[in-house]
Amino acid sequence: MPVFKLTTQAYCKIVLHGAKYPHSAVNGILVAEKHKRKEGQHVLFVDCIPLFHGTIALAPMLEVALNLIDSWCKENNYVIAGYYQANERLKDHSPNQVAEKIASRIAEGFSDAALIMVDNTKFTVDCIEPTIHVYEHHDNRWRCKDPHIDYYEDWGEVRRISGSLLEDRSYESLVDFDNHLDDIRNDWTNPEINKAILHLC
Repeated sequence: MPVFKLTTQAYCKIVLHGAKYPHSAVNGILVAEKHKRKEGQHVLFVDCIPLFHGTIALAPMLEVALNLIDSWCKENNYVIAGYYQANERLKDHSPNQVAEKIASRIAEGFSDAALIMVDNTKFTVDCIEPTIHVYEHHDNRWRCKDPHIDYYEDWGEVRRISGSLLEDRSYESLVDFDNHLDDIRNDWTNPEINKAILHLC
């Protein structure tokens, strides 16, 4: 079974996406570095690409987004390796049909893919505890991994930086694919937020 880890950048951008659209469902793609991993070596999600907010199941838009992300991954030696989603309702953090379908499609190209669901009930400005549940693909089903596993490179750093970004309202400048499709000048790789995270490290 793969071991999953998230960088500070990947986790913070998931949190910022949810914070920008607190009354909507949001989703996105997780990327990992492309290299041959040895047996037992963990999958490190180095970044995430925010996809949509509100209507997250538009197939044509998803195809456009996945093609652009795939090209960007190839240029940067990354691979599409996972999917995240925050559901619209506060107490609903179970994967729905949309989440399972997209994650399963990713798993066809990356066998150690993860599905991450955001737990909205744990979403606070001071980021006291992690807000995610991690699922792995096993026997053609998505199964929740142990919630007590540490999925972060450095939880202390993640907590401090995500709290600081939320306090500074950095989510207001986050760009997802919906924003990019509204105006293609909006950069869905979010270089400014990446810089802000690096500056806080």
